[in-house]
Amino acid sequence: MIFQDRLDAGDKLGQALQKLNLKGVVILGIPRGGVIVAKGVAKALNAPLDVIIPRKIGAPHNPEVAIGAVTQDGTVIKDEALVHLLGITDDEIEAMAKHVSGEISRRVNTYRGGRPGLKLMGKTVVVVDDGIATGFTVQAALKSVRGMKPRRLILAVPVAPSEIIKSLQVQVDDLVCLDSPELFYAVGQFYVDFDQTTDEEVIELLAEYGKAGVTN
Repeated sequence: MIFQDRLDAGDKLGQALQKLNLKGVVILGIPRGGVIVAKGVAKALNAPLDVIIPRKIGAPHNPEVAIGAVTQDGTVIKDEALVHLLGITDDEIEAMAKHVSGEISRRVNTYRGGRPGLKLMGKTVVVVDDGIATGFTVQAALKSVRGMKPRRLILAVPVAPSEIIKSLQVQVDDLVCLDSPELFYAVGQFYVDFDQTTDEEVIELLAEYGKAGVTN
């Protein structure tokens, strides 16, 4: 399945989620691109939109290699096998996670414009991204949201590798994925337009859709 852009993916994902007849819903987009997809979901479900911001922890001498991820509440997950292979200590992980958390806090404040986050306890929470490659950041996001005691936790993505979907299904109450191909190289291969999303777009969407009851 090929999507024209993130708006197209969000519309299609929203239509799929409508079939679940969800009540008391909050949508959490993973910035940046996931927030654009989450807009379509929020409109389809007439639900408020917020962000959950996981960021990867890169290896000390090769930041592009993900050894784990951390979210805005400090939740950390790590690739135990890779951390052991590289000889990275718990103290090093903690220091790197603290550094990443600082950037996350800056982004949260920027995106929300000083507004408090939406309450998740007792809600049906739908976590949305524009696609999943390795699954590290999504796992961190799900673990963080689960700790906020939602009534029901749903992961919704347009596309992800079939093996990643299998590993994530046990971490959520429901998982909606429109396409899970065996051959998967990058999320962008499933979009005609996969241009980078800006901070300004995220800020605008949260200001518009951050309140319960989307009306447009």
